[in-house]
Amino acid sequence: MSEKAWLSKRLESGKILCQACAQACKLEEGEYGICGVRKVEGGELRLLVYGLAAAVNVDPVEKKPMFHFLPKSRAFSVGTVGCNFSCKFCQNYDISQYPKEHEHKIIGHELPPENIVKLALENGCDSVAYTYNEPVVFFEYTYDTAKLAHESGLKNIYVTSGFETHKAIDLLQPYIDGMNIDIKSFSDEFYKEICGARLEPVLECVKYAHEKGIWVEITTLLIPGKNDSDDEIRSIAKFLADIDTSIPWHLSAFHPTYKMLEPPRTPESTLLRAYRIGQEEGLKYLYIGNIDNEDYESTYCPKCNKRVIDRSGNIGQFVTNELNENGCCPKCGYKLEGVWS
Repeated sequence: MSEKAWLSKRLESGKILCQACAQACKLEEGEYGICGVRKVEGGELRLLVYGLAAAVNVDPVEKKPMFHFLPKSRAFSVGTVGCNFSCKFCQNYDISQYPKEHEHKIIGHELPPENIVKLALENGCDSVAYTYNEPVVFFEYTYDTAKLAHESGLKNIYVTSGFETHKAIDLLQPYIDGMNIDIKSFSDEFYKEICGARLEPVLECVKYAHEKGIWVEITTLLIPGKNDSDDEIRSIAKFLADIDTSIPWHLSAFHPTYKMLEPPRTPESTLLRAYRIGQEEGLKYLYIGNIDNEDYESTYCPKCNKRVIDRSGNIGQFVTNELNENGCCPKCGYKLEGVWS
C-alpha cells in the first residue's frame, strides 16, 4: 500500500525533502530515500509500506527492551521492511534491508492501523511497539496507529536507532509513551563505517525525547574490538548521567550475524565491566541483556538496594514485580522512575 508521506516538504529546487529522519534525503521524481520505502511519485513523497506489516508478534515488553515500562505486560509488536541505517550487525536484516537488496521490492501483508489496535486489544496487550525495523521510516503509519491506540487506552513504544528529527518527535510526543533508543557507539567513525549514519543526531534525539517527557531507555550492543573499550563505555555512561541518572541502560551481548561474522560473541566479563563503569558514573538502572543472569537483569531500589523486580531469561521475560502501581519500593517507599500504570 502507498500513502502520502506527509512529513515532507517541497524545496525551491523542486526536490522533496523528507523530514522524518536526520538522513534528510532530498529526492527528485522517481528517487527513493536511503530507507528504501519512501519515494517521490507524482510530485509527492509516498510511503510505500503504509499498512503493510512484514513482522507481527505479541512480545513481553521486556523484549523491546523496556524494563521500567509496564513490567510483565505484553506489547503488540509490528514492523515493516526498510531502514535508514545499514548496520553490518543487524539482527533483523532480512526485513530492514530487504528493499535495498531486492531492487526496491516491497513485501508485507495488509494490516491497517485500526486492525493493529483491534488485535492488540484481543491479545491482552497494554501497548503497541513499533519495532523490528526502524519505525521512523514508516512514520505516518506509526503516527496513525499510535493515535488510535491511545484513543483505545493503549500505550505506544518506539524501538529506534534514534535518527528522528525534532519535527517527528514533536508530532509523536502526544502519543508515544516510551522509546528504547540505541546508542550503538560513541564514535562517529563507527556510525559512518558500520551503520551508514552519524552519532550526533542520535545524541540529540536522546536529549530531545527526554526533554519532551517521553520515557527513554537506552540499549548498547557491545561488540568485541569495535565499541567495548573502557573509554567508549564511560563516554556513553557520562552522556546519559549528564541528562538524567535515572535513564535505564541496557548492555547487550553481540553474536555474529549478517555482515559482521568475525568478532566473537561478547563475553560476560565485558558486560559486567560495562555495568560497573555505569555504576561509577552514577547511573541508577543498569541491565545486562542477551544472556541469562538474573542478578544483572533485575531492578534494585536506588535508595535501599532491595531487589524490587526479579527478572530471568535471556531477555528478562520472566518477571516478579514487587513495586506497587505507582512504582514505589515496598521496603522504603522510594518511587522508582518509569511508567508503571
